Formats: sequence, C-alpha cells, structure tokens
Amino acid sequence: MTTTKEKLLTADDLLELHSKGVRGELIRGVLAKTMATGVNHGKTAVNLTILLGNFVKPQGLGTLVASDTGILLDDVRHTVREPDIAYFPAEKMPLDADIPGYSNVIPDLVVEVASPNDTVQSIYDKAHMWRYYGVGIVWVAYPDWREVEVYSAGGSVVTLAENDALDGGAVLPGFSCRVSEIFDN
Repeated sequence: MTTTKEKLLTADDLLELHSKGVRGELIRGVLAKTMATGVNHGKTAVNLTILLGNFVKPQGLGTLVASDTGILLDDVRHTVREPDIAYFPAEKMPLDADIPGYSNVIPDLVVEVASPNDTVQSIYDKAHMWRYYGVGIVWVAYPDWREVEVYSAGGSVVTLAENDALDGGAVLPGFSCRVSEIFDN
C-alpha cells in the first residue's frame, strides 16, 4: 500500500496564493478557503470597527486591522488566521509600523463575527485558538442572535444581550458600547 503525503503550505505560499486571487487561512499548513459572508456579517463588522476606531484612533492607542489581514500565529506549524477585526496596542505594534506581509505580533483584542455557515463549535474552537496564542480578549458577535460572547483571561466566557454594555476590559480601558449598537443599521 502506498500513501502520499500532502505538502504542507507555508505563510509565504499563502501570500503567493493571495496574489493569485485565492482567499483563505492556513491551519497547520493546510489551506482553509474563505468566502464572502453576507451583508449582516459585513454590517456588524463595520459597525464594530467604527465604534472601536472612534475610540482607538483619536487617542493614538494602537492599530486596528480588518478581515483579510493575516496574522502569523505559528511559523513552525504554518498557521495564519484572519480575524474579522484585531487591535494591536501601540506598545506592541508602533503606529508607523510598515508590515507588508503577515504580522507575527499577537493582537490584544480579536473580534470574530459569526457567519451564516459557522457552527457554534467552530466559533468556540476559533475563540479558544486565539486565546491559546495569547490574545487578551476575544469578542464573538452573533448577528442572528444579537449577542456577543466575551472570552477573556482564565477561560471565562460571558454572553451579553443587546441591552448589555460591552467594554474593553484591561485591553481597552474606557471603551464601552451597548451591544445593540453593534447590530443596528
């Protein structure tokens, strides 16, 4: 019996694929293609980006990046993921940083917006993956349910409903918004 071993891709391979129009993430060297996620997902991501940007940018606190920004989590295991939104404090990534490829700086905050084809298990796994690699807080926004799950230090998970306040905790002290603002038009 003969078995063939699939060649694992590297971060450089993924960058080359992106230049050819292939969208995806790299998970332990295997390409996981990504696709367009729909209007509700996009509106939620933009609303939260605006809310965060209006807080972060005027104070020069750090850098916000959006979907399609690859973050190299593990060069040995060839893992590059694309959060919907990520925040890097200026102390970790200077505001004038010029990073043409993937960042190997781990963000302090990651936001994932649940897509229509995401399972609860896949979102849970992704949130815990971010925490495993050192992200301080992970917010998972669920447009269909109008809820946000907050994954923070110590493994705690809190679910916030639309009348609750979402705050930046120790990562973005002073940031706060109503969960409903994330999902409103």
